[in-house]
Amino acid sequence: MSTVEPAPEKPASEARRLTVALVGNPNTGKTSMFNNLTGMRQRVGNYPGITVEKKTGLLKLSGGDADLVDLPGTYSMSANSLDERIVVDVLSGHQSGMPKPDLVVCVLDSTNLKRNLFLASQIAELDIPMVLVLNLWDEAVKQGTTIDCKKMVVHFGVPVVTTVARQGEGTDDLIQAIEEAAKDRSRMKRIQWPEHIVESTQEVGDFLADKDLTEVELRRVLFDMDSAVLDRVGHPDEFHDEILPKIRKRIWNAGMNPLAAEALLQYEHLDKLLEGVIQTEESKTTPVSESIDKIMIHRGWGLAIFVGMMYLVFQSVYAWASPFMDNIDTGKSWVQEQSAGWFTNLPMLQSLMSDGVIEGVGAFVIFLPQIIVLFFFIALLEDTGYMSRAAFLMDKFFHWCGLNGKSFVPMLSSYACAVPGVMATRTIEDPKTRLTTILVAPLMSCSARLPVYVLLIGAFVEPVYGPWWAGLVLFAMHILGLLIAIPAAFLFNRFVVRAKPHPFLLELPPYRVPRMRNVLWRMYESAKEFVIRAGTVIFAFTILIWALLYFPRSESISTQTTDTFIQETIAETQQTEAQIRSAIQEEDSELAEQLAARIDSAYLDQSYMGRLGQTLQPVFSAAGFDWKITVGVLASFPAREVIISTLGVIYKLGGDVDEESSDLRSTMRQSKWQSGKLEGQPVFSLPVVFAIMVFFALCSQCASTLAVISKETNWKWAVFSFTYMTALAWVGAVLVYQVGMAIIG
Repeated sequence: MSTVEPAPEKPASEARRLTVALVGNPNTGKTSMFNNLTGMRQRVGNYPGITVEKKTGLLKLSGGDADLVDLPGTYSMSANSLDERIVVDVLSGHQSGMPKPDLVVCVLDSTNLKRNLFLASQIAELDIPMVLVLNLWDEAVKQGTTIDCKKMVVHFGVPVVTTVARQGEGTDDLIQAIEEAAKDRSRMKRIQWPEHIVESTQEVGDFLADKDLTEVELRRVLFDMDSAVLDRVGHPDEFHDEILPKIRKRIWNAGMNPLAAEALLQYEHLDKLLEGVIQTEESKTTPVSESIDKIMIHRGWGLAIFVGMMYLVFQSVYAWASPFMDNIDTGKSWVQEQSAGWFTNLPMLQSLMSDGVIEGVGAFVIFLPQIIVLFFFIALLEDTGYMSRAAFLMDKFFHWCGLNGKSFVPMLSSYACAVPGVMATRTIEDPKTRLTTILVAPLMSCSARLPVYVLLIGAFVEPVYGPWWAGLVLFAMHILGLLIAIPAAFLFNRFVVRAKPHPFLLELPPYRVPRMRNVLWRMYESAKEFVIRAGTVIFAFTILIWALLYFPRSESISTQTTDTFIQETIAETQQTEAQIRSAIQEEDSELAEQLAARIDSAYLDQSYMGRLGQTLQPVFSAAGFDWKITVGVLASFPAREVIISTLGVIYKLGGDVDEESSDLRSTMRQSKWQSGKLEGQPVFSLPVVFAIMVFFALCSQCASTLAVISKETNWKWAVFSFTYMTALAWVGAVLVYQVGMAIIG
């Protein structure tokens, strides 16, 4: 059995920069501390091979720069979630691509010092130099808590700094303490384990001698129910099922539960170190947070306040962002118009620039207002402490299907747009619950589906059944995703993600006045990360779809279409061919616009996307779709609303139509089947209309969302999301059409 050896002293001339790890329990102000220490010198990515966010920053020290690593919040080294395992692996030097930290800065909640020190005491066993930061110092003072920091330095053996990270207080003192600890290599005093723990640890080491584990890692195997160490190194089944329980009997015989022994012994150790350090005055008044919570988490009043607040968030994301999104869309259209004359003699480059590059940039920039507004509210709710209360209120509603209360905000946000909704799942600590939420969030009917609903309801429902039924259908389409998402989450948790049921543990932090600097910083980080991480993928998707819609581009198609158009116009108007060609030469003439729309339609018919639509039409025939609807559906996979302009091109009206276009609605109502058993009948019967809406309500037709899912998880889950939602949409559309046709006969 190997033991932990003290880290070798590092000479001042060593080339590698100092690595400092920032650790702490959730809600201790660690993120604010990280921002104070690094400012704008930050990098965000994922740990190699793992979909856990890695945040590093540059820490300016007098002796040179250091790398500051912000580790996920955790309560102990007994790792259960993926985030917690990252903390253990980084601190023990087993994380790929990450050096073992030279120094640990442990951020503690001054109002709950003993419990926070449990994590610090566990880290101390790794024999890494440490600095203890007593954050939330102002709140401890308000509660009448007095902490003797000088005595604490003597008892614990490491530097102790008091801070108020939200206000930026104590940052300079902390930097100085880091520099001193890096020089002195001061370690926190470690627990002395009783004999029965030492002997049990030795037994574990004897059985796992070939694994080359340290004494600290062996104790993790001994104390943890599902040890991350064993998962990392592997082990025979009989060790976990037979040998380890026998070893733990030694601890039982000593009168202790082996799974609780570490906590009991560590807290005894901390009690000794904290003797004479903390003094607390008894308060005769109820804390303000508890008084507010009597209303905010009340079954009745609390739920009503929560619903009202979430309605405000939802409406704000939709309403506040809309003007900015409209301006961005207008600006994109203006740039496209200006670019029309750039490559007059090179139509392919002109189309690439306008429909590919500019459209691709606009495809992700247009989501920025929604992301900024959403994360403004998320940061505001988190900074005040209300987000934890919201999760508490909604937990019972979601618990049965395997989600928890924190899943509600991402799902609600997805009604505006699934992109910020998926990004909002970062507030969910449990990785499997977060993954399930990501998989069902895109089922919410986002604002991009609205144009499709408006077009079809306005063309086929409202003219016949009136505005009341039109409104009811629109509401039904929006609620359909939620009705499907809840049972889908249950099935994912049961058969796909296979999340183990466990209680939802939640700490309710005290209410605080939000600090706008933190809120604005969160908005900036989210917007920047979306543009950098998702924008490139969205842009690539747009270019790919442009190519499929543009190529092949045979000149003969234009010539044949023009000749056919001229002959039809001669028959209709009795004009000569020369007169018609002369009229076509006038760019603003009605004939020129009609011919341009006809040529665009012909090119689309012969494009790779058009051919694919005609090839796949038999697959969609069970849902009542003809090849034109199928092409519209396929062209809409990068963005649902693309079907409007695609249908405009297909029906020879041009791509500038919108969901309110009377010409498009009229043309769709008059569209007939050209062949087959339904020849001569309207294409858009009521069952077909509802089948299309159901397909768009359930299908994953958003490259932006898939790009963000890929970045937040990995590409495999993005593929899974696309596959299951597309299959679900097809089944739903087929069922609606078949049942509808059976009803109407």
